[in-house]
Amino acid sequence: MKFHLLFVSSVSACFELENDAPYYAPEPYQVTLNGAVALSGVKTNVFSLFDLHPGGKYTVAVGEDKLNFSTKRETACLNVRDFGALGDGEKDDTHALQNAINACPVGGRVKVSAGIYRTGPLVLKSDMTLELKTGAQLLGDTREDRYPLLPGEIHDGENSKLIQIGTWEGAPYTVHQSLISAFHAKNINIVGRGILDGNAHNSTWWQDVKSRTVGRPRLVFFNHCSNVNFHGILGRNAASWNFHPYFCQKLGFYQISVEAPKDSPNTDGINPECCDDVRILGVRFSVGDDAIAIKSGKIYIGMKYKTPATRHVIRNCLMEHAHGAVVLGSEMSGGIRELTVSQCLFSHTDRGMRIKSRRGRGKYAVIDGVEFSNIRMVNVMAPLVINMYYNCDPDGMSEYVWSKDPYPVDDTTPYLGAFTFRDMECTDCEWAAGYFYGLTEQPIGSITIENVHFTFKKDASLGQPAMMSYVEPTSRLGLYFNCVKKVTLKNVTMEGQDGPKVLLEHVEEQVDQ
Repeated sequence: MKFHLLFVSSVSACFELENDAPYYAPEPYQVTLNGAVALSGVKTNVFSLFDLHPGGKYTVAVGEDKLNFSTKRETACLNVRDFGALGDGEKDDTHALQNAINACPVGGRVKVSAGIYRTGPLVLKSDMTLELKTGAQLLGDTREDRYPLLPGEIHDGENSKLIQIGTWEGAPYTVHQSLISAFHAKNINIVGRGILDGNAHNSTWWQDVKSRTVGRPRLVFFNHCSNVNFHGILGRNAASWNFHPYFCQKLGFYQISVEAPKDSPNTDGINPECCDDVRILGVRFSVGDDAIAIKSGKIYIGMKYKTPATRHVIRNCLMEHAHGAVVLGSEMSGGIRELTVSQCLFSHTDRGMRIKSRRGRGKYAVIDGVEFSNIRMVNVMAPLVINMYYNCDPDGMSEYVWSKDPYPVDDTTPYLGAFTFRDMECTDCEWAAGYFYGLTEQPIGSITIENVHFTFKKDASLGQPAMMSYVEPTSRLGLYFNCVKKVTLKNVTMEGQDGPKVLLEHVEEQVDQ
């Protein structure tokens, strides 16, 4: 089996098989390291090795194929227990953990050995690795007052500029500090087989969420950082979003897992916002909201900074439970460009690919050139959804959002361009195969669906494919297009739908091949 190296730190490495199978390998396989069996019965296309030695030289093999690699060198390794951390699940280890981080020299590693470390918020710095060994768990404090407030935006009087610190759903907003944070830092790795646990299920964070006037903390929040990598860890039970990089560059998420109860509020998995060069590879999700939501802020952020989400690659991921598997928006006022999603398995999510936008997102809110390929969906209620009348948020129910009368195309009008979906198998759909609804005044540019097969459950439920006002629930609906300039269908097959396979309203051009 041919494979290649995805990521290497001083103590870990991640690899990917070269095939077309979504997430799972065609057959289980064995991995050897320097001639000895390291992993056996591996089922996924992405595999990882941990507990390696810094500056070591290794040969890894899968079958007859071999690859030589070297781990990164490091300047020092600091054990948090040398700083007084007990990891007994009782003592507050916050100060000991933070002191170890503060003392870590450039190019060093902070090692967290097996144990449960109760902690409040921690701040990482540049040029360091945080390693969570097998059995290590950073467990968030359940007391809300342990999470200090971060202002949304402050004025730098010395240089006459605004500095954004806290954010909530696409706008500057006062929030509680996250469990793990970094600000204006670079070259950070968080690796290992340990756990970051926000412990929100044992706290009050998920209670009365709509009445809160201060944003709940993320599990991990990185603000204006670069060259950041997460490898192997499990993140779970965040108070709100789990991993939220904000205006960051060069990010890697390699075979991590993200978990939260299905009914937990706003517990998105990975939400990169206004970020560039993001790789999400081999990640497993089971969360209470969207698995991946790519964002670029609401209109204030989009118009002021004009920073799109660019160059995102999502591959070989498993979305087991989520509202949406891969979601764009709804805060997308800076635009989204150069996104590819491939070799993923979506299972038991409400929607598969989901785009959320609406009037008022702004003229820089452009999503174009998006491609999904080689995707398998199982028990996904509505596999493909593009909705330009998204009705959440306090102002989402206004006539300005829901009206189908054409509004002037101006500086507040978003644009959705070309979208391609190819080589997909979608089984046991329920609400609709696809639901695409553009603005009356700004139709979706083009939608191409090629080599895609849909089947419906016989006992399919009734539900709303798109979160829009005044839209009737559907069941076993085929492909519905409204306000789309061009629809191209090539080798699209469907079984078990009620009514026609394709329904078109206000579509300028249809191409069947």
